Amino acid sequence: MSLFGGGGGAFGGGGGGFGANNNLGQQNTQNPNTNGSFMIPSPELGDGISCLAWSSQDALAAGSWDNTVTVWAIQSQQQGGVGGFGGAAAQPVAIQSNPVSQYRHDGPVLCVCFTPDGATVISGGCDNTVRMKNIQTTAGTGESQIIGRHDMPVKEVYYIAEWQMIASASWDKSIRFWDGKSQNPMMKLDLSERVYSMDISYPVMVVAMAERRISVYNLDQVKTGNTAPIKQGQTALKMQTRTVRCFPNKEGYAVGSIEGRCSIVYHQDESKNFAFKCHRSNEEIFAVNAIAFHPGHGTFATAGSDGIFTFWDKDNRQRLKQFQSCHYPITATAFNGRGNLFAYAVSYDWSKGHEHNMPAIPRKIMIHAVVDADIQPKQAANNNRNRR
Repeated sequence: MSLFGGGGGAFGGGGGGFGANNNLGQQNTQNPNTNGSFMIPSPELGDGISCLAWSSQDALAAGSWDNTVTVWAIQSQQQGGVGGFGGAAAQPVAIQSNPVSQYRHDGPVLCVCFTPDGATVISGGCDNTVRMKNIQTTAGTGESQIIGRHDMPVKEVYYIAEWQMIASASWDKSIRFWDGKSQNPMMKLDLSERVYSMDISYPVMVVAMAERRISVYNLDQVKTGNTAPIKQGQTALKMQTRTVRCFPNKEGYAVGSIEGRCSIVYHQDESKNFAFKCHRSNEEIFAVNAIAFHPGHGTFATAGSDGIFTFWDKDNRQRLKQFQSCHYPITATAFNGRGNLFAYAVSYDWSKGHEHNMPAIPRKIMIHAVVDADIQPKQAANNNRNRR
């Protein structure tokens, strides 16, 4: 059943089904683990969680407003073989976490990523620095290496394997490229506005900025000196951009905003572009804080200030599954490389101002075992059931 254009609060709908208000401002803490996920027990983080990233080895890194980057090794005990995209609906029956490393910035951490081999974590934050740490050789120390600096906070970092370089994007209206050896950038792109979000699916780089501006670059052209974006303009949404993520097949990207809407944009066939309402109740509109694409199916998750995460199928314009509210905002999400684990962070997202940043609000990271039937396009899920 297609839900596009219907009144059920899915693609194009009026927002019904997102009626669970969060509990900001309440002093009594509720359990945020309402979906049977695994909750990472330690170490406790001292402030809100801004970002999450998986390594190729299933290490999970989190950046926090308490100035720390923390890395855990995640193990999952699976039934019926290794679960992954496109296979049977085998799922982890037990998940364990082990903290392996933690280091500090001199200000809140806003972004984090890994090198492809999973050995090195890279981060940026409000101390205007880009840092990296080898978690295999220096895991037991709090040391990190400063590899670059901006003039204002660093909002995004990304390792470009094809260049063997790190790209960092900042509120100083620039993207800078680092080789990890020198603190002088190898290249710099000047932008028209502050960067709020960035994603790369090589050779495509999509940069979302203040004033709803968005630019798309071909990194192959940038490498040869042609630094002009191949497309630029404003998003189809009406209010501030919160997040942007590229399709795994490189054909387009998704944008989420503070107005409880998402926009699906294709690079070539603009007739396929559309926007839809989400993370809304009958009384309130919530920000879309995070978008994450499944690495195999091309379906995606959104998460918002309402404390809800939902799986969507953009190709068929369907809502696949909506999960129970966590009672508090979800600030960051990420699928692991196999697509069988979905990490999400519950903490305050500053959507209601500093006066609602109550000590009772949890700061927790959950890992949800992804069931194929929940994340596959419906036709693929039906075909898998018929084969069993």
